[in-house]
Amino acid sequence: MTILMQREFNRLKKSILALSAQVEEHVNQSVQAVINRDTLLAQRIIDRDHEVDAREIEVEEECLKILALHQPVAADLRFIVSILKINNDLERVGDLAVSISKNVISLSRITERTPPFDLAGMADIVSRMLRKSLDSLVNLDQVLAEEVRTMDDSVDEINRDMYTRVKKCISAHINDIDFPLYYLTISRRLERIADHATNIAEDVLYMTKGHIVRHPTTSRDIRNPL
Repeated sequence: MTILMQREFNRLKKSILALSAQVEEHVNQSVQAVINRDTLLAQRIIDRDHEVDAREIEVEEECLKILALHQPVAADLRFIVSILKINNDLERVGDLAVSISKNVISLSRITERTPPFDLAGMADIVSRMLRKSLDSLVNLDQVLAEEVRTMDDSVDEINRDMYTRVKKCISAHINDIDFPLYYLTISRRLERIADHATNIAEDVLYMTKGHIVRHPTTSRDIRNPL
């Protein structure tokens, strides 16, 4: 790798890590906004979404520049491909944090009641998944990445239980279904954040192992020619 290419790789790493930090902050703040019914914090997340979009475009442009000028191969090419995919996942996570924040504003117009499911517990697992996936990216840590994949099962289980609880809540309050439906939407957004965290972890494994782990076959993981 040339000195110029190494510099551009280092700049790219700094850019993706800056985006990661901002997206993680927005997710954590959106959860706190739900728990505390903090509409000011929710609006602040919504207003700052353009910053995430700008960083996402910056990372993509840096990746395309490296591909065009240096034509990386093997591990370097895997790194660029992975960063492009992770960049997209992070932007989507930022959008989901905005969606949660918009639901906070909607909930503020409804009389406060106890959430129909363990929102704090679900949010805690999702936040830890996102943190571990980003730590695995920073440190190229396969162990952390595998932990994230395992944790995704817990979120799916909570989500299934959540559906049952929301249905019961709707049945008990048939004339007041907005409240449980807003929480249903929030839980779905949290589940999607967990999915994106898992995607990031799997891209880290691709980056470090050199083969795709998203869709393992019965005999072996799907190999990639890069």
